[in-house]
This record gives sequence, C-alpha cells and structure tokens, in this order.
Amino acid sequence: MHDFETLKSGGYRGAGLAQLKLACPLGAFPERILELGETLEQLDLSGTGLWSLPAGLGAALPNLKIALFSDCRFKVFPRALAACPNLETVAFGNNGMEEIPEDSLPPRLGRLILTGNRISSLPASMAQCQNLALLRLSDNRLPALPAWLFALPSLAFLSFAGNPCAAPPPTKPPPMLATIPWTALTLSDDTSDTTAPGLWQQSADYAEDVAIQLFRGAATSDRAPRDELAARLAAGAHESLVGVLGRIDGHPDEHNDDDDDDDDETRRFHGGLVLQPVPAEYVALGRPPRDNSRGGAPLELAVEVEVEAACVLSMLTGIAGAAAHLHARGIAHGDLSAHNVLASTADAHALVGGFGAATVYGRGAYAMAVERIEVLAFAHLVGDMLGLVAERGGEGGGVLAGLGDLHARCAAPAVDARPAFDEVVEELEGMMGWRGMMRIPDVPAPN
Repeated sequence: MHDFETLKSGGYRGAGLAQLKLACPLGAFPERILELGETLEQLDLSGTGLWSLPAGLGAALPNLKIALFSDCRFKVFPRALAACPNLETVAFGNNGMEEIPEDSLPPRLGRLILTGNRISSLPASMAQCQNLALLRLSDNRLPALPAWLFALPSLAFLSFAGNPCAAPPPTKPPPMLATIPWTALTLSDDTSDTTAPGLWQQSADYAEDVAIQLFRGAATSDRAPRDELAARLAAGAHESLVGVLGRIDGHPDEHNDDDDDDDDETRRFHGGLVLQPVPAEYVALGRPPRDNSRGGAPLELAVEVEVEAACVLSMLTGIAGAAAHLHARGIAHGDLSAHNVLASTADAHALVGGFGAATVYGRGAYAMAVERIEVLAFAHLVGDMLGLVAERGGEGGGVLAGLGDLHARCAAPAVDARPAFDEVVEELEGMMGWRGMMRIPDVPAPN
C-alpha cells in the first residue's frame, strides 16, 4: 500500500516503482501517477471509487501490464486502456459497468475480470483478443454468449454463472445429501467464506472430523458466493473431488437473500456445507496467484520434490475423471489449475477443489465448446505437472512421450479440434494399462 500524500507531493517520482496501490477515496485519477511511466508495471486502484481514466494513459504508462479497478464506479469500460501496448491483465469487478465500447480493449489482453457488473453484451472486437486466456463474466446480464467467444484459441478459464445465459441454479439440494443442523457442528475458526476444520457431533457418543465451508459476502473477482454454493451442490460425488457430506441447516445468520432489511452484501449469508476433511499429506500443487487474476501464465509450483512419471499419470487421470464428471452434469470448474489441486505423491492421487469460478451451464448449446475450453486449462495443468517428473528414460520416458502427445491435442488452437474429457480419460487410462479393465463388457440383449 502506498501513501497518497507522498504521491501528490512527487515523492515517488524517480523511485523506480514497478507497482503502485492506493486505497484512499479518489475523486479523479491522480495525474502524478503518469510520472511513473518508465517503471510502473502494476497499478491497483481498487476500492477507490474512481470512475474515469485520462486519455493519455497509454502513452504515459507504456510498461503497464496489470491494471486493477475493482469496486470502483466505471459505468463504461474506458477507451484509454486500448492505448496501453503491454497491458495484459485488467479487472473491473463490481463497478456497475454497463457497456464495453468497440475497440476499447488493449491489444495484448490476456486476463479480463468483469464479475459483478450490469453488462448485457460483449463487443465483437473482443474476437481479436487472441491472447485472452482468462475471462470472468459471472454475475452480469448476458442473455447469450457470442459464437466467436468459443473460437478464441487461448481462452482456458471462463466463468459466466449468474447470467441469464447460464443454467438456473437448483432450488433444492440433491435428495441424497444430508441436512446437518448447525447445532451439531463445532467450528474451530469462524471464517467468512473459507473452509475450516470442525467436528460433526452425530450422536452423544460419536463425533466426526469434518471441514466446514460458509458462504458469505458479495461477489469476488471470480463469482458470487451463491453461485459457488450452487455449483458445489450440483457437482455430486467423485473420488477426485473433495466430498460434500451435507448442507448446513439452522445457521444463526440464515435469512432470505431478498430480505430488504439487510442490504450489506459484505455480510450476507448464503449457506454452508460440511465437507470431508482432506488428509494432511495432501498439499496444493501450486501457490495461489499473487495478483488474483492469473490465467494461462506459467504457475509457480508448490511441490518441490521430483516424482515418478507413473505418479503424475495417476494424478492426471483422476483430475481428468473429475472434470469429465463435472461436465457430464453441465458444470465448468472455471479454474482448473495447480493451485486448486491437492495432491498426495505417496498415494499417487489428487483432489480437485476451489469451485470459486465454477459455472452451472447445463447441457445446451454451449456444452461442447465450454468443455473444450476447459480442456485447454487441463493442458496447462499437464504442462505444469510434467515439470515435476524426475526420470526421462525407460518406462518414465514412454509416459512422458504419451503425456506430451496428449498435451498437444488438448492445447490445439482450434477449439473444436480438442478432445472431450471422456476421450482424455480413456487415453490416460490406456496409458496406465486400464483399457477395458474398468468397463463392464457389453451383454447381448435376450432374443
């Protein structure tokens, strides 16, 4: 965080700042920022209430790569950003934005966050954004997604929950899902919308270790909490998904989301889930993105040990199986990347979590294209995990060659040329020697 008074007095001029973050209310764009153009690469003015940018922004800040303006008051996407030659990441979450003019997007745009606005259409000029890897459109007013969106060759991380074009969220929990009274739960840390350990007292004599996730607050850069809850409930069970044991009933903060007496979205309670606890030996494969707006860029892996190719193959098979399971239910994970994968190298097993960018899209017109967009995200994950493999010869070399070929197919620039996740799973199982072993043979029907 930087000091506004120091900025106004010219104290940062010549300081070689690569990043600048202000949090104070701003009535206008501080002109002193334009004096930092030789070195400034990241500008974060989120939460300042800013509503316009100077026309000369691009010329003054030619090295700007990341521009974050979430929780401001931009009603129209500013054309000034189109003149920023190196701008890759742009965030305008929760602005009340209504319009994106044609030719207002920067030429090298790779990540665009527009969650929580009032946008009803996307400009046709966005089809020229060939580097766009991440697009967050959740909680807007889009009646449909344009066909050209599904032809963008780099798009791997897409979310559009909470729009008319997405499937409506289920009104009732799955019939087999347990309803767990809040009074039967003990939470070790009363977090706002994260997952914390706890106990489920199932009887006077038995309590089970669980994880408890509460969904509170307004939309984040990825989603509205109610959309994440809906996706998690619709996901069902799979051996490579963190399991849901039940939905919480009777939490003290429960109320109707349409209750006019509480208009503070930062405190609104949307529901809670009881999850299976993840064993301690499972660790995240990657570290969370530092600017919370990453997509398609190489990820900093958290796992530092080298692993066998067979272990990586086993984990990727489970991850692809979980993705196939989700898409069979019309759900896109939206952020299928290493920081949302918990892995145990000892068990050669991985769990997919992190449903914050998930979209329940149904099985309508978008189904095939949405799935193949996420197949590209899986290709990035394959590339990340191949970097963990130690051996390069023998059986491990054969696995690496096979995964390399699969990576190339999943990363095909033509979206419709990529395989579906069922095909990916079949190929991975074949590499593991499972082909035919996991399937019941066809039985001729009786005459």
